[in-house]
Amino acid sequence: MNTTNWLSRLLAIGAILEIGAGLGLLVAPLPLASLLLGASLSDAGLVVARIAGGALLGLGIACWFARSTPDDRVGLGVAGALLAYNVVACVTLALAQLDPGSRTLRLSAAVLHGLLAAGLVVALLLRDGRRGAHLNR
Repeated sequence: MNTTNWLSRLLAIGAILEIGAGLGLLVAPLPLASLLLGASLSDAGLVVARIAGGALLGLGIACWFARSTPDDRVGLGVAGALLAYNVVACVTLALAQLDPGSRTLRLSAAVLHGLLAAGLVVALLLRDGRRGAHLNR
């Protein structure tokens, strides 16, 4: 598979996951936080969760539109933003797993974010390698 198709598919996967998570945090932040983190949200946590839901919804929408032109500057910018988010989410959820709390989906979510981040790194590096080889001809 060429890197353009690979990056396009990763952006589509990111779009679906982040739109779903964003809508979940906007509509039902309390059950989602309980399921993922094994903890309830305070009043301030509820506000932050809904703001995060809006941000994830926005990231997901940007990924959805960027998937059709992943090699353009805008598409690469969205891919970079999705990569940054997934690295932060992976590390944050993995560190939260160190807390010996109740069994939750933190580790699974950390692994999912890590896999998506790794896929994005590979796709972006292969794309840059291909571009560099093309320029050296």
